[in-house]
Amino acid sequence: MNRSTKLALAVALALGVTACGQKEEPKKADAAPAAPAGVTVTIAHAGPLTGSIAHLGKDDENGVALAIAQANGQKLTLDGKPVTFRMMSEDDQADPKTGTTVAQKLVDAKVAAVIGHLNSGVTIPASEIYTKAGIPVISGSATNPTLTERGLKGVFRTVGRDDQQGPAIAAFIATELKAKKVAIIDDKTAYGEGLANEVEKYLKGKKVAIVGRERTTDKETDFKAILTKIKAKNPDVVFHGGMDATGGPMLKQARELGIKSAFSFGDGACTNEMAKLAGAAAEGLICSQAGLPAEAASADFKNAFKAKYGDIKQYAPYFYDATLTVIEAMKKAGSADPAKFTPEMYNVSFTGATGKVEFDAKGDRKDAEITIFRLQDGNIKPLAVVKNGVSTPFAAPAAPAAAPAASGAPMPPAAPTAAPAAGATEAAKKVEEPKKKKGGC
Repeated sequence: MNRSTKLALAVALALGVTACGQKEEPKKADAAPAAPAGVTVTIAHAGPLTGSIAHLGKDDENGVALAIAQANGQKLTLDGKPVTFRMMSEDDQADPKTGTTVAQKLVDAKVAAVIGHLNSGVTIPASEIYTKAGIPVISGSATNPTLTERGLKGVFRTVGRDDQQGPAIAAFIATELKAKKVAIIDDKTAYGEGLANEVEKYLKGKKVAIVGRERTTDKETDFKAILTKIKAKNPDVVFHGGMDATGGPMLKQARELGIKSAFSFGDGACTNEMAKLAGAAAEGLICSQAGLPAEAASADFKNAFKAKYGDIKQYAPYFYDATLTVIEAMKKAGSADPAKFTPEMYNVSFTGATGKVEFDAKGDRKDAEITIFRLQDGNIKPLAVVKNGVSTPFAAPAAPAAAPAASGAPMPPAAPTAAPAAGATEAAKKVEEPKKKKGGC
């Protein structure tokens, strides 16, 4: 082999070794499709977070917050996109003027829905603003019938109405308390005056004498002038349409004046706060709420709420279910656009913290219950539940509470009203409820 041949062979071998030693570049995998961008949906709460009834407003806010937290735990999607709910909460100070300012602020913030307000007198004017903006509003406590009697679309409530609550508490006054003479006081608000009107109307229909009709305000602290007038009439029962912030001091002052009459109240003063405000004078008072008692809320809700916020004050379960109503409607519509999901709010049907939640064409809750309470040993205790005009003695659920569901799905049913306890006065009473009318309150 000559020199040139050897050289050619060496070069060929070197090239071959180099080629064999090269690593083949791996083929790049096709890029995974990008996950759909998530959306954030703002649900607003509006209610009194400062002032004399802030304890009730905060209770409601906590109900909304719990529902939103549990919904986020479900990792929901709308139209194929992951959705995160957030709460925007505003203080309306239980004042109609402030309430309309808050309403416009929420509209400008483009919230998807509003859970609120607490007071009828605030909810009614605020709802006009929401309706014009195409935003639904649902209250867990506003009971004045006018709220849903104006033909506005997208206005709802998860509690009963005062033309259901008024006859229920009035029937108890007439039949259980056997009152022949009743004096009535209201606080000049849409709620207080409206409920007092319903109580007066029912009692007059039962031939119970109304021996006095007095008026005060929701800011008053001294009631001795009107109480002195009432003392002179010697009524069997005094009914006050107003909130606990005024009802407690009024009751305390009544006892200081030597008034022996039984006192009764609507849901605004049907709270344990009455024992703090009136002291021993609160013992034995009778009151009503436009829904089931906290004891009857679902065990899952009660456990979850208590673990995070402590005891339920009043309507937190109803604000919780109001929030679930909005979320369920969004799921049905596959959208957080109010124009698309608001019509579905009329079609929702689910079991929430307060039982089965459905609405009629006006936005009122179907088959709403009213509960009658007596304050004993510093706490209000349910006596009877009125549903569709029939009163049944209340017995607390016997089963122990279950652990909260991890998924955040709508709660199991509220505990049903148990059979009458042994020794209950009357198993059932028919309460005559007037047909729902426009205005009036």
